Amino acid sequence: MPNDFNQQVIEEFRANKGRVGGYFEGARLLLLTTTGARTGRPHTTPVGYLPGSDDRILIIASAAGAPRHPAWFHNLVANPRVTVESGAFTYEARAVVLKGEERDRIFARAVEADPGWAAYQEKTERVIPVIALHSLAEGGPGNINASSMGEALKVVHDAFRRELALIRAEMSEAGGKGSTADSTTGSTTGIPTGTLGAQLRVNCLTFCAGLHSHHTGEGLAMFPFLEDRYPELAPALARLRDEHDRIAELVEDLRRVVGDENADPDTARREVERLTTELEAHLTYEEEQLIPLLDAGA
Repeated sequence: MPNDFNQQVIEEFRANKGRVGGYFEGARLLLLTTTGARTGRPHTTPVGYLPGSDDRILIIASAAGAPRHPAWFHNLVANPRVTVESGAFTYEARAVVLKGEERDRIFARAVEADPGWAAYQEKTERVIPVIALHSLAEGGPGNINASSMGEALKVVHDAFRRELALIRAEMSEAGGKGSTADSTTGSTTGIPTGTLGAQLRVNCLTFCAGLHSHHTGEGLAMFPFLEDRYPELAPALARLRDEHDRIAELVEDLRRVVGDENADPDTARREVERLTTELEAHLTYEEEQLIPLLDAGA
C-alpha cells in the first residue's frame, strides 16, 4: 500500500477520531506505530484489527497475501512496544506474536468471519502471523483523544456508536442466505446459515464489557464530581443512573444469548436492537445534559 495512501488515511483517521471513508469505510481500523528495526524511527500504519476475547486486540500481518511479511511486523518483532491509536484512545501496548494452536485457532476464527483471510493465506507460502496487542495503560484504556472533558465524553460515546453499528451490520449478515461482501477485504463472509460465528460472539462480548466498564467509571467518578459541583443536576443524574441500571440488564441479556456457542442469530439480533434503542437514547440525553457543564467546569 503506497505511503501517500497510508498518510491520507492516517490524517483522516486522526481528524475524525477514527472515522474514515473509502477503502476502509466500515472496517475496524487502528493506527499502529512501531519502531523501525533498522532505523529506530517511528512508523505509523493503518491496520485492521479484531476484538480479542480478553483485554487485548488482534491484528493479522497478511500484507494481502504477499510473499514477505509487512515491514511493521518486522519492526514489532524487533521492538515489541508499540503505540495504538483507536480513534477514541491512544495507548502503549506490548505486541506478542501468537504461536502454534493459539495462532491457528484465532486465524480460523478470523477466516470464519471473513474468508478473505484464507484467500490471503492461499496466495503465500509463509504462515501469516497473528499478533496480540496488550495494553500497557494503567487505570483505564489510555489517553482520550480530546481537548476537553465534554469532547472526551462525545468521543467515547461515538466509539461505542461505531462499534455497535458494526455489530448490527454483522448481525444482519449472520444466519442470512448465502454470503455477503466484507468491507475490509472485498471478500464474502462465510458464516454458515443459522449460526452466530465465534468472532461475532467475541465482538458482542467485548462491546458489552467495554460499555459496562464505561458506565461503572461514570457512576464512580464523573457523576459524583458533577453532583458536587452542580446540585441542580440531581434529577438528570438520577435518570442517568436509572438508565445505567436498565442498560446493564440489556447487556446481561445480550451476554447470556451470545455466550452460547449455539446462539440463535435472530434472538441475538433482537437483543442487539433492544440495546441499541435504549443506549442511543441514553447517550444523546447524557450528552445534552452533561457536555455543557463538563466544558464549563474545565
